Amino acid sequence: MKYIEAFQEGATINDVYLVKHVQQALTKSGKPYLTVVLQDRTGTIDGKIWDVGNPGICDFDKMDYLFVNGEVTSFNGALQLNIKRARKAEEGMFDPSDYLPITDKDIEEMYTQLLGLVDSIKEVHLKQLLESFFLDADFKKRFCFHSAAKSVHHGFVGGLLEHTLSVAKICNFYAQNYPELDRDLLVTAAICHDIGKLSEIAPFPMNDYTDDGQLLGHIIIGSQMVRDKIREIDGFPQVKANELIHCILSHHGELEYGSPKKPAIAEAIALSFADNIDAKMETFKEAIKSTDDKDMTWQGYNRFLETNIRRTSK
Repeated sequence: MKYIEAFQEGATINDVYLVKHVQQALTKSGKPYLTVVLQDRTGTIDGKIWDVGNPGICDFDKMDYLFVNGEVTSFNGALQLNIKRARKAEEGMFDPSDYLPITDKDIEEMYTQLLGLVDSIKEVHLKQLLESFFLDADFKKRFCFHSAAKSVHHGFVGGLLEHTLSVAKICNFYAQNYPELDRDLLVTAAICHDIGKLSEIAPFPMNDYTDDGQLLGHIIIGSQMVRDKIREIDGFPQVKANELIHCILSHHGELEYGSPKKPAIAEAIALSFADNIDAKMETFKEAIKSTDDKDMTWQGYNRFLETNIRRTSK
């Protein structure tokens, strides 16, 4: 198939793509048209259906696999697809794996590394808490398949695992470099900090915010998940439980970034910085991934990084 990342202006497209979003709108003259966002594992592209009454345009909805015929055009510096014909694709016409963005790392290997960190925890209650999540087969399946975001960073299959492992490794380094940190608490908090995303964001191919996600958000959901597990563990120290929950509640660092609390203990500060650096580095990586390795052209202002960016010289 022709992947979206390879689209070029003027190309004719005849292939199947996943409908990520569809919405009807009106032109300035009052004529109806459809805005469609199509997706494959390499990215998304905005599409327009200007002639909605065309008999070659069949009914379809969000999350349908759609066989489209159209031309790649450019509008305001971005590519979009002018769709001439569209119909639902039948089973056998597509492989679902072609439409899900996925980590370029080995998922099983990453999970093995994560379990190694779990096994390294010496405090018995914290270790029991982690094992109650990560040794559960159903939890593992969900966790490994999930993204860490709808967009911005790690928004792909395996993204939640990749981000969690990276943050946990960074926190493990912090604990080695700053012996005053409670290593077991910090690494446990790192491994648990984003588990609420399992309920905040629907799994692929939807990968969009759920009702719980909109109303509560992953920080509150995750803290509730951890608190519920803690209640099942006999003798879990109350102070340690509160410190762990605090780390989760404050891991975005600032109230304006969605944290209900600002970091008030050293481990919470360390976690917030580890989470932020991993998110920022992945955001940068994804922002320049379509450029050549030796392309030092400035890419323009990135609203997530809040600066103009380019590659480093080779």
